[in-house]
Amino acid sequence: MRKLAVVLFNLGGPDRLESVKPFLFNLFRDPAIISLPALARYPLAALIAVTREKIAQANYSMMGGASPLAAETEAQRLALQTLLNAQTPDAQVRCFVAMRYWKPFAKQVAAEVAAFEPHDIVLLPLYPQYSTTTTASSLKDWLGVYKGPGRTRTVCCYPTGRGLVQAHVEAIADVWRSAGEPGGIRLLFSAHGLPQRVVDAGDPYRAQIEATAEAIAGQLPQFPDWRVCFQSRVGRLEWLKPATDDEIRVAGREGKGVLIAPIAFVSEHVETLVELDHEYAKVAQNAGCSPYLRAATPGVRPSFIEDLSSAVRAASGTEAIKPHGNWRCPSGYAKCALRRGESQ
Repeated sequence: MRKLAVVLFNLGGPDRLESVKPFLFNLFRDPAIISLPALARYPLAALIAVTREKIAQANYSMMGGASPLAAETEAQRLALQTLLNAQTPDAQVRCFVAMRYWKPFAKQVAAEVAAFEPHDIVLLPLYPQYSTTTTASSLKDWLGVYKGPGRTRTVCCYPTGRGLVQAHVEAIADVWRSAGEPGGIRLLFSAHGLPQRVVDAGDPYRAQIEATAEAIAGQLPQFPDWRVCFQSRVGRLEWLKPATDDEIRVAGREGKGVLIAPIAFVSEHVETLVELDHEYAKVAQNAGCSPYLRAATPGVRPSFIEDLSSAVRAASGTEAIKPHGNWRCPSGYAKCALRRGESQ
């Protein structure tokens, strides 16, 4: 029987408070995050990890002392593996999770995949929108450590994947109905931000975020008033605008409430459970922005898991790397995965 290994990429998160500092160090020493030579990058990463440790620990304490990302990703892995085995009876499918900045690291998972001895491997990032800071970094990490058998195919992105879009539509409609279907609501599609210079260098992340938002909004006629915004700014560099907290204040001044949909995240973690649910909820309260609603991430919604399964099954063609669905980056994005040839 043909063996298919599916490797899910995600960022990872601290599994206890003592893991926060090494997690931060791993994050900021990544050249995709801080583009300095190693001699400068490593000491800077160590300094950032030390200075941000207590603040980050306080945030993770609000979630019970650890990130829920690992557990949520494991649930997605199991759901996808079950579905793929049901849909491909001629193959034995095993799904694996490789985290970028905390356990399980790619090196450990690569050994597990090699021991499985797959005929085919599909690399599937749990970052729907491609960026050099996320997908490209995870791919480079994996390709540097995997030495086992199997023909590798990569799903580089799926910003307008039918099931991804449907999962967000369902989540937005659910929270709106639960709130009594209030009027005067502005729908804010919030994505993790990036330094503007990363996008200026040809990273297609913003274009893909906007494509995701447009696809979702197109199925929600009850929300004609919507905007794309960006959260999680760090440091002094100019980041993508508008900022989510600024858009909440704008809505408050205009007498509107907001419903925030975190469209760059497929699992709940610190950016949703703390930044959106606590920090930005306080911003809304202070700005007189009411109601303040937040849609859930796709998680294990059947529509999303089915889309991931479809992406895996479609990746068995001849192309080494391709997007899932009808998305293709417009010309002008030099860092598009297809132009970079990440899996070559």
